[in-house]
Parts: sequence; C-alpha cells; structure tokens
Amino acid sequence: MQFKTIDFSKYSSFKIGGIIDVALLQNSFENIDDYYLIGACNNTLIGPNPPKLMMLDKQYDYIKIENNLLKIGGATPSGKIASFCKKHNIANFEFVSHLPGKLGGLVSMNAGLKEFEIFNNLINITTPGGVKTKNEISFGYRYTNIDAPILEASFHIEYGFSQDKVAMFKKMRTNQPSTPSAGSCFKNPEGDYAGRLIEAVGLKGKKVGNMEFSTKHANFLVNHSNGTFEDAVFLINEAQKRVFEAFGIKMKLEIILLDTQTKSLF
Repeated sequence: MQFKTIDFSKYSSFKIGGIIDVALLQNSFENIDDYYLIGACNNTLIGPNPPKLMMLDKQYDYIKIENNLLKIGGATPSGKIASFCKKHNIANFEFVSHLPGKLGGLVSMNAGLKEFEIFNNLINITTPGGVKTKNEISFGYRYTNIDAPILEASFHIEYGFSQDKVAMFKKMRTNQPSTPSAGSCFKNPEGDYAGRLIEAVGLKGKKVGNMEFSTKHANFLVNHSNGTFEDAVFLINEAQKRVFEAFGIKMKLEIILLDTQTKSLF
C-alpha cells in the first residue's frame, strides 16, 4: 500500500492538524475498513489523535460523458466538475462551484445549497462492493447512509448551463466569511437556523484563542491563524450546551470531528 504525507495545517480548510501519512486507495480494497476515508478536508476538523486515514488515489479524479450519462470519479474536485459542466452546457450542477470538496464527499453528505442537492440528479454510485442505485440509498438533508468509499457516481444529463443560477449561488455565499473554516459548523435544526441559535445564546463573535464563531455568520467557526483543535472543540461544545439549555435543541455537527479521544456533546 502506498502512502502520501499530508500536513493538515495546510491541507485542511480549517488549517488545523498535524503531519500524517495517509494511505492511498488504489486498486486493492483489502483492509480498507481499518481506515477512515477523507477527501479534500473542507468540512473536517483533525485532532491530535486521528484514526488511520485513507484517501482516494488520483486515478479516481476524472469526469466524462458515457452513454448519455455524466460519470465522475470520487476524487474529482468540485471546481473541475463545475468547469466541465459549463464547457459542455450541462445544467443542474451550477451550485457545485460554491461547495468546495471532492465528488465522493459531496455525495456522501448529499451536499447542496437549499433545494439544490447533489442527489437531485444522481443515478447510482460505485463502491468497492459494487454499484448501488439511488433508490437503494437512504438520504436526506445533508445526510446519506453510505458507509463505503465512493469510487464513481453517475448522473442524469440535462443541457442548458445557467449563468443566472451561477450569479444566484454566488449571492447566497456573500454572507459567509473568507477566514479559514470548515463551512457550516452545525446542521440547521428542523424549522430553525443554527446561526440564529448560536447568536441567540450570545456566542456570535465569541473567541477562544484564535478560534471564533464568526461575526459575519455565527454558524461559521473560523480560525484567525494558528487556532487549535482544543479551542475549536471547546467552542463547539459550548454552543451545543448553551443551545440545549436555552431551547432544548440538540445541535448536530455538520463538520466532521476526527479524533479518537474527543467527541462533541451530541
């Protein structure tokens, strides 16, 4: 098995984490259950005690049209997908350029912007265990029950790339901070917004060390430079505790916390 050495303080969007040898998933699928699969780490907080990590090899970075289907490798970056669809006048993927990450991660969490979700046009996925059709997968808002590496996904093709949608999605992102973060920290509870709840309990702008719930958008936990895992976890748990005490709502993490000795409250 081959490995790639990654400095997560540079690689992850949070800019937090150590230097770790990450296994590469290539053509052999033996012992993959011993590893936690990562992608671009745009929604991941790496702790000092992470599990054994694995990522897809570059051979899974591709996008093609085959039998009138859009087929995308699991390691394909979202920006590459958006550029391909624009070049080939393919509709319904305009939102992807505003969702940093790779195809496997986008599908595994059913990423999207409001009603525009990656599952809307999904047909099937290919994993080491074979092909699974969309109706064999349980999925919902920022959720799927996929528990295997996504090597490839196939999508319906509709033509008519929309610049109006590109502009709309760009406008939707204007309220989000550019400071290093992992995107939305918590999932929106049904009928409410995580950012509103965090602000309501007095944590918008709350800073511990160099980690802060952003003054621009309270549901973004941002790193103002050299922020630590410990300070990030403190703020996460503080938000969960205060919101539960004030509203009885259990705030579920949207980011992935990777540390074998640390958990969030809920």
